[in-house]
Amino acid sequence: MFTKFKFTRRQTENYFKAASRDLKIARQSDVPEVIFRFSYDALLKLAIVVCAQTNLRVKSRRGHHIELIEKLAALLKDSEIGIIGDEMRLKRNLDLYGGGILISQKQASEYLEWVRKVFSKAERYLKKNPKLPI
Repeated sequence: MFTKFKFTRRQTENYFKAASRDLKIARQSDVPEVIFRFSYDALLKLAIVVCAQTNLRVKSRRGHHIELIEKLAALLKDSEIGIIGDEMRLKRNLDLYGGGILISQKQASEYLEWVRKVFSKAERYLKKNPKLPI
């Protein structure tokens, strides 16, 4: 699912900016579905950044979101990322393919706060690698 790939500094920075932008949109919204969706997208983009730091690029195939979440959990040494990230993925899939689901304000806020914590952990991880000036 992953291939070795040497990302440029600019590519990695752009991925990080995109992840940060999605997190900002989630933080600024008061619509639970928007908060949830942008939090999930930010998590996936953050996983791409962390993988890029280790010269791994995910192939866009069936199941690649699962692989991204699992790789992020492994690289950050945090099994909770795999569990909650997969829970978010399943809810997103139910919403997209299963006729929609309702996300409460409380759920959306909890997911957002959790993604913010994952961002903090990832930023500490990324600071150890000189490719990204965070």
